[in-house]
Amino acid sequence: MQTRNGESLCCCVIRLAYRKTWQKEWKDDSRLLMTNINTGQRPLRECVYQMFFLSRFSKPPLILVSLDGFRAEYLKDHASHMPVINKLRNNGTTTQYLRPVYPTKTFPNHYTIVTGLYPESHGIVDNKMYDVNRDASFSLKTDEKFNSQWYQGEPVWLTAINQKLKSATFFWPGSDVAIDGTFPSFYKKYDKSVAFEKRVSTLFDWLSLPEGERPDFYTLYLDEPDSAGHQYGPESTKVVEALENVDTILGTLMDGLKAKNLHNCVNIIVASDHGMESASCERASYVSDFQKDTSGFTVIQGPAARIRPSRLPQDYFSCEFLFKDTRISLPYLKENLPKRMHFAKNIRIERAHLYMKAGWQAALKHSDVKYCTGGFHGSDNLFTNMQAIFIGYGPAFKHSTVVPAFENIELYNLMCDLLGISPAPNNGTHGSLNHLLKHPVHNPVLPAQLSHDTPCDSNDPLPSDNLQCTCEPQTTEMVCANQIYFWPLDANKSSLRRLHEPFGIPRVIQSGATFCLLHHLNYLSGYSKDRLMPLWVSYTIQPLVMQPLSPELEACVRADVRIPANNSQQCLRYKDNSDLAYGLLHPPSEYSLITSNMAPMFPAFKAVWTHFHDVLLPTYSQQLNGVNVMSGPIFDKDYDGHVDELKKISGNEAPIPTHFFVILTSCGNSTFGPLNCVGPLQARSFIMPHRPDHTESCAWVEDWLKLHTARVRDIELLTGLSFYHDRLSVEETLRMKTFLHTS
Repeated sequence: MQTRNGESLCCCVIRLAYRKTWQKEWKDDSRLLMTNINTGQRPLRECVYQMFFLSRFSKPPLILVSLDGFRAEYLKDHASHMPVINKLRNNGTTTQYLRPVYPTKTFPNHYTIVTGLYPESHGIVDNKMYDVNRDASFSLKTDEKFNSQWYQGEPVWLTAINQKLKSATFFWPGSDVAIDGTFPSFYKKYDKSVAFEKRVSTLFDWLSLPEGERPDFYTLYLDEPDSAGHQYGPESTKVVEALENVDTILGTLMDGLKAKNLHNCVNIIVASDHGMESASCERASYVSDFQKDTSGFTVIQGPAARIRPSRLPQDYFSCEFLFKDTRISLPYLKENLPKRMHFAKNIRIERAHLYMKAGWQAALKHSDVKYCTGGFHGSDNLFTNMQAIFIGYGPAFKHSTVVPAFENIELYNLMCDLLGISPAPNNGTHGSLNHLLKHPVHNPVLPAQLSHDTPCDSNDPLPSDNLQCTCEPQTTEMVCANQIYFWPLDANKSSLRRLHEPFGIPRVIQSGATFCLLHHLNYLSGYSKDRLMPLWVSYTIQPLVMQPLSPELEACVRADVRIPANNSQQCLRYKDNSDLAYGLLHPPSEYSLITSNMAPMFPAFKAVWTHFHDVLLPTYSQQLNGVNVMSGPIFDKDYDGHVDELKKISGNEAPIPTHFFVILTSCGNSTFGPLNCVGPLQARSFIMPHRPDHTESCAWVEDWLKLHTARVRDIELLTGLSFYHDRLSVEETLRMKTFLHTS
């Protein structure tokens, strides 16, 4: 018997041909629970078969299984047809659903799972794409898919090889390509005709190799229920048959592991890449129906349609063809897509994009639609029918545990932890899935603050410069206001921080930033001397019933005497300016009508911002029993998902933000408010595009906000800030930051 840390199971490979007549099938054997239900401890288990001993496993191998197109809803709708999957879920760690990346296509998501990168980062942005730099087209039907120049990032099998481990892949997108000049230790070139049983038996052959030759990491790819879903539709009996088939194959895998006494030694991850939606040409939009002349462009059809000029490569960057006929509703430019999609910063992503509602597809003309019957996928990764599955089973995973939904970019770090290797740089948040594991190996830490606040104080209640604002400074009212609002606060700063920053003041992790902390009775703010506006404002409100948060006030914006004139905006910029106004990050009140609370806003957006604070925020405060609100500007002109570098400002004109963010933090148990919360916190976050026309928000603001929901982690990357540094454990903080609230 081999033990590790006094608790591990025997991990041995024995020469034993599996026959079902020798023992119960794995799914029916109640003795195979990995954890003693009464004690919560995993028992030691001896190798009970007296067979020829071949070798021991020094550590548990990892098997990654893909069930292509397995929609999360299938787990609920067809549970009775999947006894093996049910047992894996009941005795392992699972989630209601796994969120894929956008677009919800096969190659982008499979490659994301093994790299931890968004498609814009790893380069596989679709199953079909064009690279203008190489004037080359990628398709699953041509040998161009074997060209390693398409594949960026480091898949986990290469990470393993680079750290002296071996890997074996029985199919996985990218595994039959010499990425960075290297193949997996063992691999198979994709051939759909290979029977599922053959794929499993080959995996057992690899598992039976002697130590030194035997792989540590394995992939097993099954192209069902995706094929049945495409051909017959997700609601068909053929999909049920496909689910029964893959369940049987998983049973064969587990039975074989049991026969080798490895069923409690191997760590297994079962995941899918996306879901499936019912197809109908009655739910398709055709560009040719709205625009007569379509000769200048083509449409990459589907639910994540993109528009590309016809003349390539010379016209690739042109968007003029979009405006030949204004009767067609304007498509999204990729930089205006919801930031949560992370689908912009790659030259292979065409600039023009057609965002489709759930169940809908787009094409140039009727004959171009690929799926008029059956099923399709590729839609917004928030849609229910696009959600995927995750199951973790083995000695490393917790027993009988259900965790909140998470994104598949996090799986790469998890797999590296299971293999005991260091991950390559990726888009995941290392440690955010520690709660899936019995004994996490990575101890995450919050980022260090790279810029520190400097004082913003004044002993003079009169501003040295009125900044051409509407309030005349030389008045008794102004002197009294500044004396009342600012100086008595010095003794109360700690209590104000407990009230308005109950989870810690945001840390500035962008280097070279110059800012100061400003205290007010109603809110706190971090004022940027580089951008002449708040980095953030923060305040806590109780449930509001009788009136909006920002009542109409007949007051004027006055200069904040604490901010030097050369670090402040001039009000003159907004006078008689129909194209640009100032907005107040903290809603108007006697404490917030000051220049340090201003940010440039387009008038159309300001109307939405006001509606949010006047109507929606009071509603949220009632539903959630009070909230802590944090909001501020975002600068991402190069649309790479990261905060822009600080640039020197000419004069006193503040730069115009590309977006604004709002984070609403409340208690998960609405019996409690955010300040006295018992149990976990929850965060609803939004990244609002700041556009001059704002045609997309002609719909209900509530629907527009849901479209632009985001993770707190997305906001951190876009602002150079880090939130929740106090009063929470690091692991709880990471879980909250990486969770996407969709309701």
